[in-house]
Amino acid sequence: MARNTTMSGRHPMAGSGIALLLAGVLAACGSDEHVREPAPIRGLETHVVAVAGTGAGRAWDGVVEAVRQATLTAQTSGRVAGVMHDVNDRVVAGDVLVRLSAVEQQAGVDAARAQLRLAEATYQRMSGLAEGRYVSKMQLDQARAERDAARAQLANVGQQSAYTTIRSPYAGLVATRNVEPGESVGVGQPLVTIFAPDALRIEVSVPQSQADAIRAHPHSTITFDDGRQVAADDVTVFPAADPATHAVKVRVQLPPLDPVPQPGRTAKVAFPALAGDAYPRIPAAALVRRGETRAVYVLADGRLSLRQLRLGERRGGDIDVIAGLKPGEVIAIDPVAALQALVAARQGD
Repeated sequence: MARNTTMSGRHPMAGSGIALLLAGVLAACGSDEHVREPAPIRGLETHVVAVAGTGAGRAWDGVVEAVRQATLTAQTSGRVAGVMHDVNDRVVAGDVLVRLSAVEQQAGVDAARAQLRLAEATYQRMSGLAEGRYVSKMQLDQARAERDAARAQLANVGQQSAYTTIRSPYAGLVATRNVEPGESVGVGQPLVTIFAPDALRIEVSVPQSQADAIRAHPHSTITFDDGRQVAADDVTVFPAADPATHAVKVRVQLPPLDPVPQPGRTAKVAFPALAGDAYPRIPAAALVRRGETRAVYVLADGRLSLRQLRLGERRGGDIDVIAGLKPGEVIAIDPVAALQALVAARQGD
């Protein structure tokens, strides 16, 4: 018997006769009565319903964010002469991250310096002649203006030359490296991204009905996919709900961690203040879908019943059950196999 994780409308067992059988079973389940079979059903793969977040409170999925993160871009065009640090390298403030070739920029600096020397000499000569009244004040002012313009031009091209050396603005970790030596880059092109590992946070959105409980007891536990579990350094509940979703944002500050979780990584954020509100959780693959109806096959005393559910939030491959199941009940993981077993039992009646 092939195992399938979802109840598809294209399954060969899901013909009009099976659809009628499902409708009858669902109708019987409205009074939560078991469908009696002539013999106990055995051999199905099952799942014991458990409460999500027991002990730690209700949990939401969130994404790690860096409070301080900078994507450094090219401020001048050129060719990449060298990339000094790679992903996951630790850097300190002022460390050189990328160098660009400075041939054109240096040529501009040399030309600006020569122009400034000429303008400075002209101004000095005009200043001496002005003392003997051999030149007018207007001529002296013009020489001064040309000297000042040459100084400004040298400062401008000098800054362009400085842009060929890209330095870290603060201590952190290299998150991304976007260029390789030899590449030509233009103004605004991303070169490298760094973030401060000592300032990470996660934001989740919770129903506004539960925000006050978290605000009264601002504690949280964060669980990463590698199994690490840490307590939040700080929990901040936003003062207002989103007008469209009616959800309230909660910001959780992470403590210093080693190894450091990269920004973009997912984690579960649980709030002990909501421990009493945890819902049963089941594999989403166990659901039977018929139009707007969602149900599961419940196994008790060797007999199956199809029970309609009211569902909550989906998290990965699991889904919360708001109503219809209690912790400790047993459900069939494969709804197709369960339906086949139910049909086989009825045909043997």
